[in-house]
Amino acid sequence: MGLPKFVIMSLSLPFDSICIFFCSQVLLTWGLQELHANQETIVKISAAGQLMQCSAPVDILLLLDGSHSIGKGSFERSKHLAGKLCDALDISPERVRVGVIQFSSTPQLEFPLDLYLNKQEVKEKIKKIVFRGGSTDTGLALKYVLRKGFPGGRNSSVPKILIVLSDGKSQGSVAMPAKQLKDRGTTVFAVGVKFPRWEELHMLASDPAEQHVLFAEHVADAANGLYSTLTSSAICSAVSPGCSIESHPCERKTLETVKELAGSYMCWKGSKRPNAVHTSLCPFYSWKKVLIKHPARCYRTTCPDPCDSQPCHNGGTCVPEGLESYRCVCPVGFGGDASCAPKLGLECSVDLLFLVDSSSGTTVEGFLRYKAFLKRFIQAVLSEDSPANVGVAQYSHDVQISVKAGEHKEVPALLRSVDAMFFSGRGTLTGKALRYVTQHGFKSAPAFADVHDHLPRVVVLLTDSEAQDPVVEAAKYARGRGLFLIGVGSELLRAELDDVTGNPEQTIVYSGSQDLFNKVPELQKKICSVDGHQGCQSQSLDLVFALDASSGVGRANFLQLRNLVSSTSLQFNVNRDVTQIGLVVYSTRARTAFALDAHITRVALLQAINQVPFLSGSASMGRALLHIHDHVMTVPKGARPGVSKAVVVITAGGGTEDAIVPAQQLRSRGVSVFIIGIGAVRRDTLLRIAGSPSYLIHVASYDDLHSYKDLIIERLCEEAKSPVNLCNPNPCMNEGMCVLQDGSYRCECPGWEGPHCESRILRGESSRSPVPPTNFPLQWNPSGLRQLNRAFRHSRRQAQLGH
Repeated sequence: MGLPKFVIMSLSLPFDSICIFFCSQVLLTWGLQELHANQETIVKISAAGQLMQCSAPVDILLLLDGSHSIGKGSFERSKHLAGKLCDALDISPERVRVGVIQFSSTPQLEFPLDLYLNKQEVKEKIKKIVFRGGSTDTGLALKYVLRKGFPGGRNSSVPKILIVLSDGKSQGSVAMPAKQLKDRGTTVFAVGVKFPRWEELHMLASDPAEQHVLFAEHVADAANGLYSTLTSSAICSAVSPGCSIESHPCERKTLETVKELAGSYMCWKGSKRPNAVHTSLCPFYSWKKVLIKHPARCYRTTCPDPCDSQPCHNGGTCVPEGLESYRCVCPVGFGGDASCAPKLGLECSVDLLFLVDSSSGTTVEGFLRYKAFLKRFIQAVLSEDSPANVGVAQYSHDVQISVKAGEHKEVPALLRSVDAMFFSGRGTLTGKALRYVTQHGFKSAPAFADVHDHLPRVVVLLTDSEAQDPVVEAAKYARGRGLFLIGVGSELLRAELDDVTGNPEQTIVYSGSQDLFNKVPELQKKICSVDGHQGCQSQSLDLVFALDASSGVGRANFLQLRNLVSSTSLQFNVNRDVTQIGLVVYSTRARTAFALDAHITRVALLQAINQVPFLSGSASMGRALLHIHDHVMTVPKGARPGVSKAVVVITAGGGTEDAIVPAQQLRSRGVSVFIIGIGAVRRDTLLRIAGSPSYLIHVASYDDLHSYKDLIIERLCEEAKSPVNLCNPNPCMNEGMCVLQDGSYRCECPGWEGPHCESRILRGESSRSPVPPTNFPLQWNPSGLRQLNRAFRHSRRQAQLGH
């Protein structure tokens, strides 16, 4: 049953005297008064009752039932309600005075109205009242008040209120003394306790009885009901503008013991004839408890709710806290302020295309769920200042571009376009859709003029249906052309989504609608993981991967190594000035798949990685590291002076015996060597090759590789920020010596000339510049590295011509 609700009601009372009658009892596990109103109204009633005040001159006498039928527990409950009523009273000698009488077999004055002069003293004394017990003689208590009046009260010009708290089960008559009290002008409130007898309470209360009969177990409701009745008088002031008294249907119940015929049994009776008996059927009765219902009206005060103005935005739920304050329970992704403003932001510069499945396999419900999720995501992370270009496409048998990337910079316009998307049904051709958006979804002209080719390209696939066409090859085609794929779908599609993204770290699965909405922050993070301006992507780095392509790894596992290199490379800003990436594969021999300066864009780099072949044969990590030392991590092959350098070797642990010395040679030239060992490897040997535990990562299996991608990137980022030596590797050609000088360097090389000793001095010809001037502009600058590499290549050609 619901708690009672409070309503304020306008009432004219004869205030020659006002009497309130309290009969108390402990709170039951269920209410015997049920207010038929919704929970929101009940909350408003409770809040309004806490703000109501009575401050006009008035004498209030509390009549507490302390009989055995009430019990000690319910008596304490009555005391609690009496204390709560005092919270709304302005108790002072000139305004409100309060006194208490406890009654059972006989009445006893606990304290008169003029003894305690403030609210705290009255409440403390009420708490200390001791339960007496005895029979319930309510009539005798009323006669006591008739004879003694209000002890400590004032003259008849001051209104008098008697509040009786009782279960209404008096052992004497109450009708006559109650009538006499009311005839004297005393206003009587009857407050039921425990399982009250409502008929007697109605007899005690002033008219109209429905406004003067309350239930003690619902403290906030009882307080509101009492003060609502008094609001129209000078005693209780209105709570605040906008508050009003309303009538609600309510139902009061009484638990009564009734006699019921249970059946008949054979009984023996006497007979007039001697030595004879008479048999007969005798009735058998049982007693049981039944609830008797009393329909009524309850008048309570309600006030405007702070949530009525709907202050919580973006789907937030408003929770009122009193009449003037509230708090918002915000969806995931919101809560940037008290009104659920977006707290996330898509601050990364990307071309972003959402590809939404609208096929019959996803169903109308699933399509609408993805539309709602897409709108929630847009509201949570996008703003007019966001650098991302967002587009939306939907597919089934065909593909339709609903919103062109960057077409709507204003969030409301983008949301309206998403609303206009419609369910199309038909087959689920996910592979066809991926190829289509790869070819047409990111063109800069004419349809996608707002999309800039140099930005990372991200496709977020939203689907709940298995593809009905080849999707794996289509996904590889998309990834090979530089698209970063993120898959969102139900748990049942995890395997297919992993195949699409090529990396389980780029797959998001959900279990239900609410769980899907909770994925907004995760999706935002994955989208921005490809942004070229986050993390360490502004740090310059020369990075070489060395992949074990021997038979010990196997062709299938080699593909996983290749996928790890692809997904890791996407986290770096690949160009001449920031990050250069090279790749070496090895088995018995080492082979350069591509040099550091071979590919200057992510797209070209990913295409080259996907074409790296598996070699088979036995493994020799030593030959691979020596090959990198002599032929890859050198200035003529694209390595840049003054830039951090790292080699990442991914191995199954075979052929490591000859790798310790070449690894030391690389470190002596300022190149960090990271070792990633997979499976049952010899950890002590790999640790000697890596040189430090910080440079060794052990992975239990190939399937776990994707879980270590973030750790690998983190270690490389730390390395990219380490101090570097401009003379390591040596930028001077032809055995020239590099000399550090004032934040730069110079080359000393007898018999050669030029900034890097690239030109031989011919016989009989004096040196034009045996030693370059110290102010030669060789200071390291990321924006000039491209020109510096060109200078090295030109010098190499000149040296070859000199021979």
